Formats: sequence, structure tokens, C-alpha cells
Amino acid sequence: LPESGVADLIADVCNRYVGLWIAAPGAVQLEVNVIRWLCGLAGYGEAAGGVLTSGGSMANLSGLLCARERLGERFQDGVIYCSSQVHHSVRKAAKVIGFLEECIQVIEVDERYRMKVDVVRARMAEDRAAGRRPCAVVASAGTTATGAVDPLEALAGLCAEAGIWLHVDAAYGGSFLFTERGRSSLAGIGRADSITLDPHKGMFLPYGTGALLVRDRAALTGAHRMGASYLPASQTEEDLWDFADMSPELSRDFRGLRLWLPWKLHGSQGFRAMLDEKLDLAAWAADQVRGLPGVRLVAAPELSLFAFRWEPRRASGAGDRARVDRENRLLLQRVNAGQRVFLTGVEVPDPEAGGAPIFVIRVCVLSFRTHRARVEEAVEAIRTAIREAGTEAGPEAETEAGG
Repeated sequence: LPESGVADLIADVCNRYVGLWIAAPGAVQLEVNVIRWLCGLAGYGEAAGGVLTSGGSMANLSGLLCARERLGERFQDGVIYCSSQVHHSVRKAAKVIGFLEECIQVIEVDERYRMKVDVVRARMAEDRAAGRRPCAVVASAGTTATGAVDPLEALAGLCAEAGIWLHVDAAYGGSFLFTERGRSSLAGIGRADSITLDPHKGMFLPYGTGALLVRDRAALTGAHRMGASYLPASQTEEDLWDFADMSPELSRDFRGLRLWLPWKLHGSQGFRAMLDEKLDLAAWAADQVRGLPGVRLVAAPELSLFAFRWEPRRASGAGDRARVDRENRLLLQRVNAGQRVFLTGVEVPDPEAGGAPIFVIRVCVLSFRTHRARVEEAVEAIRTAIREAGTEAGPEAETEAGG
């Protein structure tokens, strides 16, 4: 958003240090207000807190650090549970804070690419029986590959019952909390202990604007606070926050203004209208693509992202799947070569082939400048690419692609 660019110009020229309240009380308070707005959006109460980060990776790291602190100094027997579709930054964060690779329990997903709650429960029981300590569940609210949303309400109940931390990576999906449909899809997120958001995605802000929200701010400061003789004493008043006590960062830029200014100018309703439009556009595009010859919709849009696969011939084995993978990679290249729209691809387990990996094409509608005309252009580009690919593959492929 242009307004966020203006905000960054002001913040950079003023060059205020906001890691400690005493250095810039006004700027820190503005950023505290932003965090509280985000906490309210997530359904958190007055005890909540958080910090703006450089992105989702740092937010996930700090969220998992809060979870690790519950285990005490001897945490190496702790176990973190996440789905096979979780963002790779979660595994990286676990490694950075000291967990070994075997501490990560990867949970299989259902046909909608959502973590299986019953499998999490069973793995927890097995780990406890083996002398290991369940530490945290990391749920996804909009996976990178397919936009899947894990069953947050059920996972929150399981974690509350087990007494372990629930972290929700909502870097992509969290901004849809502005909308009624988004709140419905993300029901239960307010019961999580911590949440990752990326306002530089669904709030259309400059890169380098992430956020970590924590239901109990004391857990956040308890995990990160560390004094030194050359630093002023930490603030003790409830309303005066030191962000250096809530994050690995001591030096940091003034990130709050780039979010505060657009929100003040446009209000929640401005973001709600934009994000509702993206939900509508993704649903419309998915219906159109689903109807194209030879196309299988592998993941319908839970939010504004869906995945599909062109299958001009039925794949009956690994060799056939590899051939269809190659055809889809070429189809993706053909669409992107037009330089009017840009789609991406990813490998996911195929629920129709016993979880065998397949290559799918992703459509994600998220830019505030993307409207119906551009999405129509994307659908037409896919339609044209399929027609051309079918023609080049020969009459047999054209016949099978046509039904």
C-alpha cells in the first residue's frame, strides 16, 4: 500500500529506536496499539501481547521458544508435532532453539491436507510411554502448498487436555480474520497459545512485517528477557513495553507505523472488503479451472489459494505419475511464459494414490491490485495452455483431455 511506503519514509527519517520504551515512548506506544489491535483480531484478551517481527520465520522461532521454556533447561526429550505440510521455517526454528531432528514428529494429513488430530493424540501417548515429553503442536492456518487450515478447535482442545503449547502458523491465512468467512475457517485460533501473522501478505504491507501474538504476554517476556549492565532496567508497569524483552532482536527498525497508518486511514472495513474480494475471486477461479478438460482440482480453496493438476491421460503407476508431473511442469512454464500472470507449483501427497507425491499448480489470489479482470485472464491463460499442450501431445491426449 502506498500509505505504508509513506509511513516507512517518516519512520526512516525520524530513525527512532523502539526496542526499549525509554528510548522512544511515543513510537513504542503506537506499536503497542498495533499489537493490541492484532490481538483483538485474533480473539485474545487483555493479558495478551506480542511483537512485530521481520516475518513469519522469526515469529515461529519465538513462538516455539515460548513452548520450549515450559520444559525447563533440560528440553532435549521434548517433542514438537506438526503436519507434513507445515512451513519449513518451523523445522528450522526448532533446530535453531536446540531441538534435534528426531524431536519433530511429522503427522500425516487427510484428503484436505489437514493434520489428523487422532494421529497427534496417538503419537503423544506413544511418546509419553517412551519417556519423551510432548512440548508443542504447530498447526497451520493456511499452508503454503494448498492453503489448508488444520482443525484448530480440535487441536486446541487436545493441547488443553494434554497441557502443552499450541502454536498456529497463520502467516498466510491470519489476515482473513478481518472477514466473516475467514473467522469461520479459522475458528478456534483464539485458543492458541501463540500465533504467527504476516501483515506483509494479507495486509499488503512492505516485506519485513511479521507478527507474533501470545495469549499470555508474561510467557513471551519470560522466554526472551535478558538483562545487561549497559542496558536500562526493564519496564515494570503493565502498559510500558520493552520489545527487546519479547524477541531475539535488540536492534530493530520502527515497524509499527507502516501498519498503523493504513489501518487508521482505511479502517478494518477497508481490509475486510479487499480480502472478501480475494475469497470471491479464488472461489470463482477454482470453479472455472475445475471445468477445464482433463483438470483435477486437488485442493479446493479454503481461503484464497487452490491447487490443480492437468491429467490428459489416467496415471496408473509411478511412471505414469512422473510423466504427468512433467506435463504439468511444462504447462506451468507455458502459462508463465505469457508474462501476464504468474502461477507456481509444488509437490504434495496425492490422496487418490495412497499419498504418493505429485506435482500440482497453485493459484493464489492475494494482491490488493488483483481484481476480476486479471483473474479472468489467468483462467484464460490456463485454458489456452491446456488446449495447446493437448494439440501438441496428439489426438489421443486431446480426446482423453476432453473427457
